[in-house]
Amino acid sequence: MSSINNLSDSNSFAWKDYEKIALRFFTIYFIIQAIPLDWKFYAELFSLQWNVYGLFSLTKYAPQFFSFTGYWNWVIAAALAAVGTAAWIRLERKEVNYEKLYYWLRVILRYRLAIGIIGYGFIKLFPLQIPYPSLSNLHTNYGDFFAWKIYFHTVGITQGYEIFLGAVEILAGILLFFRKTVTFGTGLIIGFVGNVLAANIAYDAGEQVYSAYLVAIALFLFVYDVPRLYSLLAREDYTIANKFKPVFAEKWLATTRLILKGVFALFVVVYGIAAYANYTTAPYKIPQTQGLKNSYGFYNVREFVFNKDTIPYSTTDPNRWQNVVFEKWATVSIKIARPIKLDLSTGDGFHEKDIDRNYESAGVGGRRYYAYQADTIKHTLLLENKNKNHAGEKFNLTYTQVNDSTIVVKGVSEKNDSIYAILDKINRKYMLFEGRRKPVKL
Repeated sequence: MSSINNLSDSNSFAWKDYEKIALRFFTIYFIIQAIPLDWKFYAELFSLQWNVYGLFSLTKYAPQFFSFTGYWNWVIAAALAAVGTAAWIRLERKEVNYEKLYYWLRVILRYRLAIGIIGYGFIKLFPLQIPYPSLSNLHTNYGDFFAWKIYFHTVGITQGYEIFLGAVEILAGILLFFRKTVTFGTGLIIGFVGNVLAANIAYDAGEQVYSAYLVAIALFLFVYDVPRLYSLLAREDYTIANKFKPVFAEKWLATTRLILKGVFALFVVVYGIAAYANYTTAPYKIPQTQGLKNSYGFYNVREFVFNKDTIPYSTTDPNRWQNVVFEKWATVSIKIARPIKLDLSTGDGFHEKDIDRNYESAGVGGRRYYAYQADTIKHTLLLENKNKNHAGEKFNLTYTQVNDSTIVVKGVSEKNDSIYAILDKINRKYMLFEGRRKPVKL
């Protein structure tokens, strides 16, 4: 007697030969893609940073063959699946129950897709994935942003909308945990992640392959219900719902099933708590160190002296500071007419050091971003360029906060060029903060 029986054999049908071949192929292909068989996954698991980004990384598992990236890994997985299918056909002595095989493949993919979509859901529900634009970003020309950064800012300025998107993703993932609601879950994901995939392609946001992977799984799951949906909704015929339900004849199997469900549920709860904790303490894309007290703001550089030469305001001089932004955290950005080799990353990842938290400077030109260390006793600032392409660029400065709106800095660069600057804070209103539902006077 088989350990797992099907109560609804009357709902089964005869599988055609090409359907059997296709199912064998997709079974091998998706097992390679969905189940962590890659040793690098376990190497990462045992060296995991137990924080929200570490857990998020686990939800994004995808096999990587050798040093191949992107869709090439899909091609290799498909090639392996083709070889495996041929071997399966040749070596098979007793035909498997294809309906059960299809069911269990769907179970694996349901949980894989659920974890993947919930992974993104929590870092949107607690807006970590797309932070609010920094003040420096608000003082950057539109044309100096990569397309993906403009897209992120568009979502980031509407945190309520980002939270809504996260809630939709979490809901879709939860629906996948229950057999009766899988159709609704996959329908949501196809529409939602399909749009994310289109945005990734259009804005070059860097997650094309992974979002396509999630869409592919959702489509595979959704195809199962297409004939019944077509019969019911298009032809308006009497349609019987799928009632395939496994029965676990042996107790240990039923217990194992409950344990696995419990592990998934526990992971979701722990991950949700970690996301909330990170959002309320130190969002992983934002530097942790508080900025210099009473310095936050946009500053015009009223006077600038370089190597003892006073340089008037200039938009072309490569040494003249045009304006400066002090962020709420320990970052200063300076607008200088000097070429910048852009940071091509998307500023993702978890980094302990503030200088490595580069979301604010990734994908944007026009300003130079410096992480700084302040000694409030000696009144010194050590500025270090956050852009890896300009690593080593530094300023050793002393500062004086003359009053609430003026800061004087002087010191030397890493090339020992002397700097002296008087910075005047400009108090201005930002339409993003004011909104259009109340009178605004500029």
